[in-house]
Amino acid sequence: MMDARENAYVLWFDELRRADVGLVGGKSSSLGELTSSVDVPVPYGYATTASAYRYFMEKTGQNKKIHKMLQELQDVEDSVELHEVCTKIRESICSATMPEDLAEQIGKAYEDLAEKVGEKNPFVAVRSSATAEDLPDASFAGQQDTYLNVTGRDMVIRKVKECYASTFTDRAVYYRAKKNFDHENVALSAAVQMMADAKAAGVMFTVNLATGADDSIMIEGSWGLGEYIVQGTVTPDNFVVDKDSLTITSRRINEKSIELIRKEGGDVEERKVEPERAKAQVISDEQIAQLADYAKRIEKHYGCYMDMEWAVDHKDRLWILQARPETVWSKKNKEKKSEEETVMTTDHNVLVKGLPASPGMAAGKCHVITDPKDIDTFKEGEVLVTTMTSPDWVPAMKKAVAIVTDAGGMTCHASIVSRELGIPCVVGTKSRSVEATGVLKTGQDITIDARNGIVYDGIVADLVKKGTPAAQAAGTAAVAAEYFPPTGTRVLMNLGDPDLADKYASLPCDGIGLMREEFIWTTFIHEHPLYLIETGRPEKVVDMLAEGISKVCRALAPRPVVLRFSDFKSGEYRNLKGGDKYEPEEPADLLGWRGASRYYDPKYTDAFRLELKAVRKVREEYGLKNLNCMIPFCRTVDEAEKVTAIMREEGLERGPDFKLLLMAEIPANILLADRFNKFVDGYSIGSNDLTMLILGCDRNNDTVASLFDERNLAIKRAIRHLIKVAHRDGKTVSICGQAPSVYPDFTEFLVKSGIDYVSVNPDMVKSTRLNVARIEQRLMLDAATGRGVVDQEDYEL
Repeated sequence: MMDARENAYVLWFDELRRADVGLVGGKSSSLGELTSSVDVPVPYGYATTASAYRYFMEKTGQNKKIHKMLQELQDVEDSVELHEVCTKIRESICSATMPEDLAEQIGKAYEDLAEKVGEKNPFVAVRSSATAEDLPDASFAGQQDTYLNVTGRDMVIRKVKECYASTFTDRAVYYRAKKNFDHENVALSAAVQMMADAKAAGVMFTVNLATGADDSIMIEGSWGLGEYIVQGTVTPDNFVVDKDSLTITSRRINEKSIELIRKEGGDVEERKVEPERAKAQVISDEQIAQLADYAKRIEKHYGCYMDMEWAVDHKDRLWILQARPETVWSKKNKEKKSEEETVMTTDHNVLVKGLPASPGMAAGKCHVITDPKDIDTFKEGEVLVTTMTSPDWVPAMKKAVAIVTDAGGMTCHASIVSRELGIPCVVGTKSRSVEATGVLKTGQDITIDARNGIVYDGIVADLVKKGTPAAQAAGTAAVAAEYFPPTGTRVLMNLGDPDLADKYASLPCDGIGLMREEFIWTTFIHEHPLYLIETGRPEKVVDMLAEGISKVCRALAPRPVVLRFSDFKSGEYRNLKGGDKYEPEEPADLLGWRGASRYYDPKYTDAFRLELKAVRKVREEYGLKNLNCMIPFCRTVDEAEKVTAIMREEGLERGPDFKLLLMAEIPANILLADRFNKFVDGYSIGSNDLTMLILGCDRNNDTVASLFDERNLAIKRAIRHLIKVAHRDGKTVSICGQAPSVYPDFTEFLVKSGIDYVSVNPDMVKSTRLNVARIEQRLMLDAATGRGVVDQEDYEL
């Protein structure tokens, strides 16, 4: 018998069950199941149906238009062609007028919802929901869009139409093509659900994600809406609850300094959280127990491990926003249960806690080093434990299976380098509990959970087992078919260690935005350049620099590589062999003899010329013309003129195939950009030093480190000004500091500001590429629908 609902355009949640995927898709059917069959509080709502989508496409003539445009798409592997076709399709859908009768039903349902909940123009979330189980969306979530805090009948209708348009994102079309799924048979539902005015929100799992233990419920939460947890913008509070007794067996309260909240009139905005609340537990123990009880009910009903989203509103009411089967541990525990029972240990004795700077699990023997002179004693495969690292620690870091430090934050040297090397790292243990160097002992077996910033005593087998080579290989195979859309804002990669170039060359980056020369000095050369000149071995500098640089240029060719000339501080140069003789004692070497000021100084210029000879060797002898250069820490326009004059003397002059950038990391670089423009082809923003110098705040000083924030309005104004002045003279602007790697919302600011390139660490290339594509698509949709981009703050100097 035919289901009468199949011809309906709108169905309420309590009319739906999880079997109705074909009618309203996975999200909507799951919300219906929760509302209808499970005794948990779910914000009410309705869903547009597959019939509504098909009616819209037919009535507006979009089917024929899309069919014609898809016929123009000859090769989905051609990312530029794919992007152009998909953009035209989405613009066509967004510009179409919603059929009057369909608009009436969607709008009437919104008004009925308002009456049911007793609110005028309530805030709702409009979520896309694919209506076929075998759509790519089933395996590759996030291809369609979600809109938060939508209010008003007309806006809801518009957002439903934009959900329809998101059926044809580059990524969704690519995967349907690869799976031989007919684009024109796809249908999409939009779930229109009451927004919980969340003062806190998060996620919840009926299996411990760190261990796979199914006798626990894991709950994570932060202030405001839950999107920042999913994006990784904040480190949430984490609670592990015993499934039988509902008692909390583990809690970790993290500092949650920003929140995403409802903006007046609709949409969302970011707000800073006052320090006292930032450090406070996000929900009460009673609410944690209640959430865990809801999780148990949902798991029992579905009969499998569950992944859920929750919120608590300003009236302290708890809500379950979504629920879906958890996939990773469900499969692993089935396949490996008997094997794990023989090897698992449950002795999780926490020694220290810190910030999860570079994710991963590792175990090994601890080696505590507090003096750089002892670096040579460090052995391959040990866990490096120290107060803090600097460039001269890189040789030891490359041997380490994991790194733990007393001091530091997410943008400190240890964090940056460990993410690039791809090894687990926990930093800032001093600020979180006790100093790692005081608790951990050389030779002691420890386990590092760098996903959660925890160091355990002994080898905890159930944590590190996931990191076996076989598991890693399986993970690689699973993402081999990933598609990353082309973007107008190019995504570059930061790289220092030439030995990693081949490993990371396959990442979807447009080139190297920052190759740090210091890695080659500390890892391969080891000796001070002036010492090598004095001892008659200057060719060692030229040859070894050329060898390291060429590795990167070959691996990335024909994509461009930007080499930053040496930027050691005097204390770091002094640690190179023979350095004591040539380096001054500077109490504040951050502001001392570094960068450009060395290059023209008679005491050092001979060493700088060796770097230039190495660059020329790579470009001319090796024929690697994709190599470009960058001048760091250039204080004055006069310095820029002097350095470029030396470069010309050494046969390196700007031209069509050789670009010279200036590291924009000093306020003078921003304020005098109109003057610096004469000597360079573009800029690369060093947001770390720029933030320190604008705010007068040393990020490595624990006393004031909390004030260090690249997203401060002063920094944003400086960046916006630089882009404006640089573009006026046809110069490009990139950013190679840590902010885009750590804060996805900062990337959005950069894209909206018109930046040309965003350069991030290797571990962030994929997510940044997708984030940039999402932002650009949103800007194009805004333009297509007549909505401009409005800054939330005044960024003009």
